Amino acid sequence: MTRERHLERIGEVRAGASSARVPYPIRLRECEVLGTRMVGSALLRLTLGGDGAEGFESHAPCEHVKLIFPDERGELRLPEPDGLMLAWPRPLPVTREYTVRRYDAAAREIDIDIALHAGGLAADWATSVAPGVRVHVAGPPGGVVVPDRYDSYLLGGDITALPAIARRLEELPRTAAGWAFIEVADASEEIELDAPEGVVVRWLHRGPAAPGTSDVLERAVRTVQVPRGERVFVWLAGEAGVLKPLRRWVRDELRIPREDCDITGYWRRGVANFDEDHNDPGNPDHDHDHDH
Repeated sequence: MTRERHLERIGEVRAGASSARVPYPIRLRECEVLGTRMVGSALLRLTLGGDGAEGFESHAPCEHVKLIFPDERGELRLPEPDGLMLAWPRPLPVTREYTVRRYDAAAREIDIDIALHAGGLAADWATSVAPGVRVHVAGPPGGVVVPDRYDSYLLGGDITALPAIARRLEELPRTAAGWAFIEVADASEEIELDAPEGVVVRWLHRGPAAPGTSDVLERAVRTVQVPRGERVFVWLAGEAGVLKPLRRWVRDELRIPREDCDITGYWRRGVANFDEDHNDPGNPDHDHDHDH
């Protein structure tokens, strides 16, 4: 796919009837940390910019980038351009993957919301990083482009999925209808959302239960009843085990075709570098890890 062809393909999908994953040309950038701030009590917004952010592309709310860190010896090993993709060195560099929350082309600013938790490599780094520090960013490799022609949209996930849900709610047509279910520990983790009036947003408090151990998201999502004859797009992300019964429900009970849903395990409880065989054209065998 040429550098221009992916833009044509995005336009085709948006004008069509069903969603599709569209790969983008993948670049490596050296960006500058402009600052950080808390968004609710559980998300840290990292804002990157500088000359390296010039020409960044952002087309889909679920797209992601990889932040590249030095290895245990302090060596920073970087991928190299290989046509429209990147060639990654072996052994693979230390990376963590995050959703692109916002890109402002005029200001050359990239926002990444990081779910904070003890012992997370990128989370620990982001809580102490100072403005001016430089970090290498790979991607995005592409994203799932969703037309505005669905009758309704069903979104759901935990705190790691919240950045993508928040962005999709902002980008939906103001006439859109549907549901958004977001699992958080408590009200302190809730954030302001810009949802269309027809989208019902429900915050689900799991209380003292550890992340990835509650069925509060599953129970809430399964209450949705799609009117007969209506087409719904389903987007769910979060802990892989929590999503497993919802995958079956979407497939067997809602009978949603594959092109009308995107269900992704961002992390798995007890697994540091979880890989759900996520299709990343820039780094096909690296872990799909949102550093929960």
